[in-house]
Amino acid sequence: MEIILKQDFEGLGFKDDVVTVKNGYGRNFLIPRGYAMLATPSAKKVLAENLRQRAFKEKKIIDDANSLAEALKELEIKISAKVGTGDKLFGSVNNINVAEALEKEGHEIDKKFINVTGGNVKRLGKYNATIRLHREVSIDLPFEVIAQAK
Repeated sequence: MEIILKQDFEGLGFKDDVVTVKNGYGRNFLIPRGYAMLATPSAKKVLAENLRQRAFKEKKIIDDANSLAEALKELEIKISAKVGTGDKLFGSVNNINVAEALEKEGHEIDKKFINVTGGNVKRLGKYNATIRLHREVSIDLPFEVIAQAK
C-alpha cells in the first residue's frame, strides 16, 4: 500500500514522502491517526504541485538550517552531572540534557531531533550527539560530561 506521510515519522520517512507500507499498518495505524493519507493518483498530483511551489521556500529553510549548523559547531557544550565513585554518574545524560544545554546557549532545538551516540551516557568524558536540523542538514555536536561542583 502506498501512502503519503503528513508529518515526519521516525524510521519511515519525512513529511510528504510517498512510502510503501503493509496494508494493515497503513489502514489501521497511520491513516486513522492522521499520520498519513492514501496515495491515490489525484493525491500524488496535488502533492507534486505543492512540492513544486514549496521548492523556493525550502531553499531559504535549508540556508537557515546551514547557518544554525555553523553556529552550533562553534559551541563548546559542557554538561555537569552528579558523580559517584570514580567517573560513574548518578543517573544518566541523554538528549533532554543536551537540549537544555543548547537552550542555555541560546539555541532552542527540540529534543526529538537530538540523538546521543550510544544512547544514555553514564560516565564522565567526551561524547557526540547528532542533531537533525532539516531532512538534508544534520551535524555532529561534541559535548563533554563533567563532574558537578559540590
